[in-house]
Amino acid sequence: MSTPTAKGLHKPTLVIGIGLFVLAFITWRDASAMQIRATYGMGADAASYFVALFLAVMGAGHLVAAFRWQDDPGPTDWKAVGWVALGLASLIAALWFGAGFIAGSTLLFVFTARAFGRRAWLADLALGFVLSLGIFLLFNKLLTLSLPMGPLERLF
Repeated sequence: MSTPTAKGLHKPTLVIGIGLFVLAFITWRDASAMQIRATYGMGADAASYFVALFLAVMGAGHLVAAFRWQDDPGPTDWKAVGWVALGLASLIAALWFGAGFIAGSTLLFVFTARAFGRRAWLADLALGFVLSLGIFLLFNKLLTLSLPMGPLERLF
């Protein structure tokens, strides 16, 4: 890893920003080449355009951060990395064992919030559930795309 100057260019952040722009371009090109369009509502191409836009915004943010780099990052918090890894493993396990997208995403949210130092487990569980349900309904009803089904998803 490079050592940044007091107010210089941070090369790793710059490389990540350029990589995000490349991914945004590839996603946009893929969306524009889709032959299947939705006859009503939004189709898969709309979701791909949204992802491309999101990646481009993240890339722009990384470029700005790379040129405004001011201080040396602190040491890596491996405990937080462990919480995020536990969240990802929980999501994969929930999908693997048929608990569904909502349960898995809720667990991912709770463990990621814990990684950022939050300890309000019940509030995070409720907020994660509401967000996961909203995302599921967006994909399932509005975009008519299927996400992994579990007992909760079958209610909708």
